[in-house]
Amino acid sequence: MIVCIAEKPSVAKDIARIIGATAAHDGYMEGNGYQVTWTFGHLCCLKEPNDYSENWKHWSLAALPMIPRRFGIKLIEDAGIKKQFAIIERLMQAADGIINCGDAGQEGELIQRWVMQRANATCPVKRLWISSMTDEAIREGFGRLKDQNEYQSLYLAGLSRAIGDWLLGMNATRLYTLKYGQNRQVLSIGRVQTPTLALIVNRQKEIDGFKPEPYWILATIYRDTQFTATKGKFLSKEDGEKAFEAIAGKPFAVTEVQKKKGTETPPHLYDLTSLQVDCNKKFSYSADMTLKLIQSLYEKKLTTYPRVDTQYLSDDIYPKCPAILKGLDDYASLTQPIIGKKLRKDKKVFDTSKVTDHHAIIPTGVPARGLTDMEKNVYELVALRFISVFYPDCKFSTTTVMGTVDEVEFKVGGKEILDPGWHAVYAKEEQKADEEDAKSGDEERTLPSFAVGETGPHTPTLTERWTTPPKYYTEATLLRAMETAGKFVEDEELRAALKENGIGRPSSRAGIIETLFKRRYIRRERKNLLATPTGIELIDTIHEKLLTSCELTGIWEKKLRDIEYKTYDPQQFVNELKEQIGNIVNDVLSDNSNRRVAITTEADLRKKSPRRQAPRLKADDTIIGKPCPKCGKGTVIKGKAAYGCSNWKNGCDFRLPFEEKA
Repeated sequence: MIVCIAEKPSVAKDIARIIGATAAHDGYMEGNGYQVTWTFGHLCCLKEPNDYSENWKHWSLAALPMIPRRFGIKLIEDAGIKKQFAIIERLMQAADGIINCGDAGQEGELIQRWVMQRANATCPVKRLWISSMTDEAIREGFGRLKDQNEYQSLYLAGLSRAIGDWLLGMNATRLYTLKYGQNRQVLSIGRVQTPTLALIVNRQKEIDGFKPEPYWILATIYRDTQFTATKGKFLSKEDGEKAFEAIAGKPFAVTEVQKKKGTETPPHLYDLTSLQVDCNKKFSYSADMTLKLIQSLYEKKLTTYPRVDTQYLSDDIYPKCPAILKGLDDYASLTQPIIGKKLRKDKKVFDTSKVTDHHAIIPTGVPARGLTDMEKNVYELVALRFISVFYPDCKFSTTTVMGTVDEVEFKVGGKEILDPGWHAVYAKEEQKADEEDAKSGDEERTLPSFAVGETGPHTPTLTERWTTPPKYYTEATLLRAMETAGKFVEDEELRAALKENGIGRPSSRAGIIETLFKRRYIRRERKNLLATPTGIELIDTIHEKLLTSCELTGIWEKKLRDIEYKTYDPQQFVNELKEQIGNIVNDVLSDNSNRRVAITTEADLRKKSPRRQAPRLKADDTIIGKPCPKCGKGTVIKGKAAYGCSNWKNGCDFRLPFEEKA
């Protein structure tokens, strides 16, 4: 009998149906020479400190660092897990062979290997490796099973990651909690969560320390068109007024009219992070919610494997695309223009060299039925993106007009769409955006016709604006920062490692952000992510700055990737980490200060947060009615103790506090 083990009951039942194991039993399906069983994600985990030593049962600084001689695994304490494992163990010990049907990735490999080890399975093991749960993909996968030994390095990389996270998390968390936590809150430290928290804290400090400064923009209105001085902004009002006076009353002359035609290619397909970013921007879904929704769509066979970090498809997917497009019957009006024709094949979409374990997230072509509204939103993003990559490029024309007034140079630009191309797929969405832009006066400009040499009167303006602080992270921008964390690292080799991996894996980033919320290190204020006093003080307290930097993850990711590629020894990775943990413990224990980290309670989080104050200025009513220095769309209005923007209903949060004149 061949035992197949999947990661979820729903996945196991789909596999069982395809291979003919249709007889239902408690905890497994059977038939046609197969028994198909399942886990519930992780059934096993690394042993906890108290499983290794009596000394480690109680939290004590004297017991640190905790470094087991040999790491072991155990069943997770749960009655349902123990019952299912007993079934798996019985099936595996009587099996002639096993097929590992876990999710095709590092985590999926680790989950099933641990179960097989715990069950003392000794029979040969094959590996099913698929990126989609459609019937066709399952049949194809069973037709090309591979020996599990081919994935040994993948397992070792996953095991090394788990051991590394245990060593750092268990030791550093106990260390900082006991030393600085006031015995009231666990101060959780982690390889990914701590640098992520540091990103939020550092951005917040930039904002808190920001001092707005005025500057002046010189522009002029010629033939109802605003031209802006190319010199840019003036840092003093005197310089701006001097330039203003130099051009006042003198004619405007058009010196150059440049027209260029250009093209814009369709956007990349989705990987998990870019999908989470768009869902946060468009629907305000958290990263964790988006992951749950796209996972649900995958299990319903509507989309391909979601936990991916590539935006490309392998070349062998191209012949399957016409059938996928035909299956998108809810989008027939969009697929009709391209079905039956030779589909576009762009290197930006199809590139086997950019695909490792899995390809980008795309629809499977199975008709989407019975979805919740939230699932529909996510599915539509994936479907429209897939359709758009087969549409032609958008063609447009840009016009740049240059002019001068008494040797002061001015410039204006405009854009005209000649052929929407792939933008036709997003016509409804873009129409709404255009309507919003029209309301706010920010719509795309189509310039009147200008001729070189023409001259005429104009109306110059000198506008005062204020520099603005960087924006708080939202989940969308934080995900991007985690993905592109290499830009925060100076070492070129580590930057390259982070370029490929970022902070954390795509599948883990949502969980990391949720952990920061649960630990009360961060909180939400509308869409913005703000650090709590606990989060700020924890980052300020950490001695080993490598723990708060993106470099630590860069070092790990490079070594783990090398382990997967068989160019680095897993044991060396663990040994180096053990030494590093010892140094971190000694450094903190030698701290003789009496520092303590503030504790943020649930009651603190429920309090209405005070508005963050910019430096207070003397009231200066001359700025009332001038263009908003932040959005440029509204005008400055005066409140009781601060200036604001008349465009506040549309989201502009410009605020400049002042002190009333005596």
